[in-house]
This record gives sequence, C-alpha cells and structure tokens, in this order.
Amino acid sequence: MVVKQLGLLDTRWALLIPQAIWVWQIIIARTFFQSSIPEELAEASEIDGCTDLRFLWSVVLPLSKPIIAVLILMYAIGQWNAYFDALIYLKSQSLYPLQLILRSILILNSAASSNIDAAEQLRRQQFADLTKYSLIVVASLPVLVIYPFVQRYFVKGMLIGSVKG
Repeated sequence: MVVKQLGLLDTRWALLIPQAIWVWQIIIARTFFQSSIPEELAEASEIDGCTDLRFLWSVVLPLSKPIIAVLILMYAIGQWNAYFDALIYLKSQSLYPLQLILRSILILNSAASSNIDAAEQLRRQQFADLTKYSLIVVASLPVLVIYPFVQRYFVKGMLIGSVKG
C-alpha cells in the first residue's frame, strides 16, 4: 500500500527503495564501527580542529572499506536473488528482473500435456531438467564473477564486524 501511495508501482524504484536498508546490515555496521573506530581517533581529530563531517570523510570512510564492501555485496546479492517484490510491484514485462524471467521460463517448461506418448514426455522432462539446471548456472554466474574481487573485503569486514563474546 505504501509503494502504491508513493506512486512507485511498475517502476524500478519499487524494487530498490523498500529494501534499501536491512536491519541485519545495520547491526553488522554498528558493531563494526563500535569495535574498529576507536574514540581516541575522534578525540584526536577534534583537538586538531576537524569537524564531524571531515572526520567522517577523512578517517571513518577510509577505515570502513571492508564493511562498505560487505554491505554492498550483501545488498547486491539480496537484490539479485529477489523476485517476489518484482512479482508484486511490476506489471510490465520489460521491467522484470532476470530472476522473474527465469522463474517464468521454468513455469512454462514444467507445464506438460497429458495426451502425448511416454517417449515424448520423457524427452520433454529431460529438456525441462536441462533448462532448470542451465538457468541455475545463469542466475549464479554474475555473483560468482563478482565475489573473487570483493572476497578479501568480505572476509575482513565480516570478521571485524562480528559480535565478539
């Protein structure tokens, strides 16, 4: 109802804005900032005459590269795998994300006629299985290509931002 009242139905923004901030990401980021950015840095920058915005830009952001990479990767993978929001909010097929297109291909492929012979039905089932496995590879490929480039930030950011006992 909120997306409809904001006039976001059948736009790409309906997929991005409602899922822009996740509670889990806020918890990870908060823990990272509490454990990684010491208060002494803020005090030292304040003594040096640094404003809060300058402290954020010059000290916090350079130290936050791992957590920023983690949050971007988590958000990107979440958006990449999401199809339900698109199913609800989008009407025009030209705006459908890849996951929704792949879902519709699977649904169309699984519909089989009951009045065909066994050999034809077996062949169609094999083709449907091949299509399903091919679509899994197509859906996973972009994440598999991007992950090695951000893996070092991902591992470091998750370890630094984790809750320690």
